[in-house]
Amino acid sequence: MSSLHLDDVTRSFGPVVAVDRVRLSVPQSSITAVLGPSGCGKTTLLRLIAGFLEPESGTIRFGDQVVAGAGRALSPQARRVGYVPQEGALFPHLDVAANIGFGLPRAQRRSARTRTSRVREMLDLVELPSSFADRHPHELSGGQQQRVALARALAPNPTVVLLDEPFSSLDASLRTSTGQAVVRALHAASATAVLVTHDQDEALSLADQVAVMRAGRLVQADAPYTLYRSPVDAEVARFVGGANALPAQVTDGVAACVLGDLPLAGACPDGVAEVLVRPEQVRLDDAASSSNVEARVSEVSFYGHDAACRLDLQPDGPSLVARIIGLEAPAVGSIVKVGVAGGVVAFPA
Repeated sequence: MSSLHLDDVTRSFGPVVAVDRVRLSVPQSSITAVLGPSGCGKTTLLRLIAGFLEPESGTIRFGDQVVAGAGRALSPQARRVGYVPQEGALFPHLDVAANIGFGLPRAQRRSARTRTSRVREMLDLVELPSSFADRHPHELSGGQQQRVALARALAPNPTVVLLDEPFSSLDASLRTSTGQAVVRALHAASATAVLVTHDQDEALSLADQVAVMRAGRLVQADAPYTLYRSPVDAEVARFVGGANALPAQVTDGVAACVLGDLPLAGACPDGVAEVLVRPEQVRLDDAASSSNVEARVSEVSFYGHDAACRLDLQPDGPSLVARIIGLEAPAVGSIVKVGVAGGVVAFPA
C-alpha cells in the first residue's frame, strides 16, 4: 500500500468545474472519507484517482510516483487501484471464489492451490466463512455482497482502495455492521483507502480523516473529532452534524446571544458574530429550572435512543433543535427552560 497525494487537481465538464484545485493527502494505511452533498464533485474526484478520468491540471501521486499530471497519465490497470462501486457489482454468473479471484494476476489465477488459498484468506479478512466460496451473488445478502466486493478489490494487493458510496443501498442496521466490518478488513490489510459518502454519520464513525467538499472545492480535511469540534466555517458546521445558528455579540471570548452569555470553544474576534450551538449541547428542564430562557416544544421526532425536539423560544424568539435522550423527550406544546452545555463555536458575521 502507498500514501496518496493530490496537488491542485482540477477537472471541468464544459463550463462546470467539478473539481477545483483540490489538495488532499491520505496517509499510508489510513482511511479518508470524502464527504459532501450530491453534485459537489466527490465521485469525480474518485474517478480521477482511479484513472477513469484525467485532470486538466495538478498532479496525483501514489507515494512518490506521479500517476497523473506533469505530462504523465498511467492507465487504471497500471495504477493497481482496487475499486468498490455502489452495490458491489459482482459478476452474477460467477461464484464467490471466481469473483474474488477475478482480479488476481494471471500466474496466481492459473495455480489452483494459490488461487484457493488467496480466496480463503480474503474471505477470512472480510469475516465471511470459507463455505461462502461456492455461493453465487444472488445467494448473498446485500452486506455480504459488499464484503465480497471488498475482498475482490483487496485480493491483488492494490496500491489504493477506492469505495464509491458502497453502503448506500443497505438498510440502516446492515449499513452500520457492514461498514464496521469493511473498516476492520481495511485496517487488517493495512490498506490506504478513500471512501466517498454523503452520510455524515458514516464518514465520522468509519474514517481516520474526513474531507468535506463543497461545489468542487475541498473546504476542510481533518480528523473526525477536530472537524466536528472546530469546523472551518458555519456552513461546514451546519452540514456536519447540524447546528443552531444565532446572532451574537462576542466580547473577550464570550458570546452574548438570546440564550445568554456562552463561552467560546475557539477563537473569534470581538464584534458581531454568528454563534453555533450543536443540538446535543441544548439542555432542557421543566419550568422549575433556574434558567430564565423559556421555549415551547413545537415538534418531537422520536428515534428510540434519542429524540430531536424543535423549540420556539418565547415570546417571539427563533427556533432551535435540541437532541436529547429519547426517553426524556418532552410533550409537544409543553414549556421548558433552555440552557447550553459546554463551549460554542462562533464566526464573525
